[in-house]
Amino acid sequence: MPGHIRRNLLIFLALLTAPAAVGALHWLLPAGELKDAAGIVQAVLTAAAIIGGGLVAAYKLQLFRDFAPHLTITHEVSHRPVGDSYVHIAVKAALHNGSRVKIDFRKGFLLLQQVSPTSDTEIMRLFRQWRGNDRISHFQWQTLYENHLAWDKNALIVEPGEDHHELYQFIVAAGVESVIVYTYYYNSQPATGAEGWGLATVYDITRSR
Repeated sequence: MPGHIRRNLLIFLALLTAPAAVGALHWLLPAGELKDAAGIVQAVLTAAAIIGGGLVAAYKLQLFRDFAPHLTITHEVSHRPVGDSYVHIAVKAALHNGSRVKIDFRKGFLLLQQVSPTSDTEIMRLFRQWRGNDRISHFQWQTLYENHLAWDKNALIVEPGEDHHELYQFIVAAGVESVIVYTYYYNSQPATGAEGWGLATVYDITRSR
């Protein structure tokens, strides 16, 4: 039997042992005030065991985890030339609410960075920066576009089981070969779940032409 299941069973048994022991004492005692007192104690301990067992089950088994918000993000990226010197990039971000509660977004973050072309010298600089700073979780590629998104209350709500699509457009130089698109959406009530949800997608313009 797995260790966590064994621990949970021991907790439940401990909660049930006290009222059971008092119940046995109540049955064995002769009639009188002591027997009545034992009956009262048994009733109190039984109620406490039921409440305590329910709380432990809710915590250990995560019975209410379905009521925390869960979001899945997907990116659909496409591009097309604009004139002789520029490329238009379109990003459709699909937000799927896979939980039983609605999600009301108030803030977001949008980032477009250039991955290539990048010189070897610049890559080594980025590598040293990344290795020398524990707070940086990824390479700080050259930023082409950055924007902090904001919505009013109830302006962007994704209901349970529904999808919402956001469309973002960029113009980059024709010499850009690949980019990384990063979107992040903050949870307006972080106490009920994750702080937010993000997704990074690398898109090769040259291979998609």
